[in-house]
Amino acid sequence: MRIRTRLLILILAIVLPAFVAAALAVGYVYVEERRAQENSVTEAVRAFALLVDNELETSEGTLHALASSPALVRGDLDTFYSHARELASTPDTAIVLYTPDGQQVLNTRVAPGTPLQAGRASNMAALMRRYGAGRTLVSDLFPATQGEGYDFVVQVPVRVHGAVRYFLSMSVPAASLQHLLEIQHFPAHWQAVIVDRGNRIVARTREPERFRGRQVGAEALHEFSTRAEGIFNGINLTGTPMQGFFGTVPDIGWKVMITIPQAELRRVPLHAAAFLGVMMALLLVVAVAGARWIGRRAIAPIEDLGRSAEDLGKGREVTYTPQKVAELDAVARRMAEASVEIRRARGELEQRVAEAVAASEQAQQALMRSQKLEALGRLTGGIAHEFNNLLQTLTTALQLAALTATQPKVQSLIDTCKRTVARASALTARLGAFGRVQDAKLMTVDPAEQVRNAMQLIRGVLRQGISVEMDCAEHTWPVTIDPLQFDLALLNLAINARDAMPDGGTLRLQVRNASVAAAIDRAGGDYVAVTVADTGCGMPPEVLARAIDPFFTTKAPGQGTGLGLPQAYAFATQSQGWLALSSEVGAGTTIELWLPRSSQPLSLGARLLEEDGAMPQASGRILFVEDDPLVREAVVSGLEDAGFDVVVAVSGDRALAMLENGLDADVVFSDIVMPGQVSGIDLAGLLRERRPGLPVVLATGYTDQRVVVPGVQVLAKPYEIGQLVELLAGLARPT
Repeated sequence: MRIRTRLLILILAIVLPAFVAAALAVGYVYVEERRAQENSVTEAVRAFALLVDNELETSEGTLHALASSPALVRGDLDTFYSHARELASTPDTAIVLYTPDGQQVLNTRVAPGTPLQAGRASNMAALMRRYGAGRTLVSDLFPATQGEGYDFVVQVPVRVHGAVRYFLSMSVPAASLQHLLEIQHFPAHWQAVIVDRGNRIVARTREPERFRGRQVGAEALHEFSTRAEGIFNGINLTGTPMQGFFGTVPDIGWKVMITIPQAELRRVPLHAAAFLGVMMALLLVVAVAGARWIGRRAIAPIEDLGRSAEDLGKGREVTYTPQKVAELDAVARRMAEASVEIRRARGELEQRVAEAVAASEQAQQALMRSQKLEALGRLTGGIAHEFNNLLQTLTTALQLAALTATQPKVQSLIDTCKRTVARASALTARLGAFGRVQDAKLMTVDPAEQVRNAMQLIRGVLRQGISVEMDCAEHTWPVTIDPLQFDLALLNLAINARDAMPDGGTLRLQVRNASVAAAIDRAGGDYVAVTVADTGCGMPPEVLARAIDPFFTTKAPGQGTGLGLPQAYAFATQSQGWLALSSEVGAGTTIELWLPRSSQPLSLGARLLEEDGAMPQASGRILFVEDDPLVREAVVSGLEDAGFDVVVAVSGDRALAMLENGLDADVVFSDIVMPGQVSGIDLAGLLRERRPGLPVVLATGYTDQRVVVPGVQVLAKPYEIGQLVELLAGLARPT
């Protein structure tokens, strides 16, 4: 059966006008009864508020009568004390006379001459600041200073000759207001409450002693803070659902409230509406009974489809039971299929958005670091290149001088100069920490052994009280790195750890193998993780975010350069790895250098010319390409002393022209960075194409270009002249 047929039967079965009329009539009766009931209770609340105000005005009148006492005006406090004692309404009522600065002058609860308590127990001082001291004020509830229970204070100013000389207050037990609730004869199921400005109960119709001083419920607190009077629904302090009616005591700010259980409020209107409803129901029962059966069968499939639509809108997968209604079942099947596709697409979209956001943030951070380090690398690289050329000249000249010097004093001076040049070479190598890694300085080493060798250097920079723990795994994989930069990175990290532990602590070094999966910011594969962790003060998030920025430091001026962590980061990045940094304030800092596993065999140590050895002898023609005249002069002299025939070219363009004009050379030895159109790398590449059998050796002080010409060897400046002679002799043809 189609839905159109079912709806037609439903409409015909229900006497719609009669049902609507019945519902409107019952609803009207119910609403009117509730409105009349609410108006009645609201008026009762207003009357109750005025009653509380009258009660407090009685106390105010008493105080005003005392304030105009002639004895008080002329300063006769003994007579005034007697009058005040007589006017105190109950033995628990205290009348206190204060000076404007808050000191008690007279207290009817204390005999004359007895030391009086300093200050006020109530919040009257705060009220005077808020509302002014020249008017009658009523305090909020406070614990009684004598006995148990709670009091409140009514205060009036005492003016003498137009000026306020005293403040006269009456401390009244909160329980004295209980009679106001009793004389109202509220219905037994009503709960009447008097509440002070702090929303604490002053008086209550039921169990007043139990609840006095407690705050009213959360719903009442909210309503009191927004309106002076009104109606709200909530739960009272005994956990009963109720409807509250509240008003404000004039000029005081206290609240009065009447709460009635919701069940009781509904009872009277419901009785009236029920009577009318029964009468109307008798007329509709037959039609409703038939319509209910038909309507259930007609509406149930629509409701089920609606729930499916709601699930689809909220992204939940739709499950639908066929209702044997052709149109609804067809729509439901499409919705179920669409829900599956939407959930799958939403999951893919959320994942892609998250990955894109993470990738964008990482790429932006990496770009900023890269730009900063690139700028720093260009600056330091240019300086390193010039210094290495100067050091090369000094190194070669000192080695040649050492071979010819015969006097011990001269030899000692030459040794001193050599050591100085070696220190300068190490310093220049640090300048290249932020530039591109030089191929000539790369070595394949055992990282665990490299860390062990650096331990003496690390211990030398630590202070007393810092212990060092080292955990190097066995059979760590080899890595291809610049050993000097690796040692410098470890040293920088150790210095940072030392400064983070001024009172001592523990520095832990760990070397381990690890295989990691590929991620957005790194390639997957085998890595060696070198961990440097301390137990120092750690870094807050804002410092951690900038820790790798060059020149950023939290140390005092003159105590740090801000290049320690950036150098370690640059070393890890240039070694095709990465640096991971984590820190927590008070828990220390952990830095991990992830270096890719190398497939090359371990490098052998460089063979240097022995101090007391002679210059190796060789033969052959060397085309020496060098633009620096000082380097040319020193190196040419050393090569000629070794037996080489040296032909000099001042640029790559000149060397290429000489070879194309027929120059016969056994080996080409060229600097990389030179003026002109042809650099050393360009020269090696051209010779590989035009004269593939001609050996080429390149030397570099510093360059940001990589040597990618196969078969070309690279020497880093400053190099030992003996090392150069042995290398060239092995490549040169005999003449």
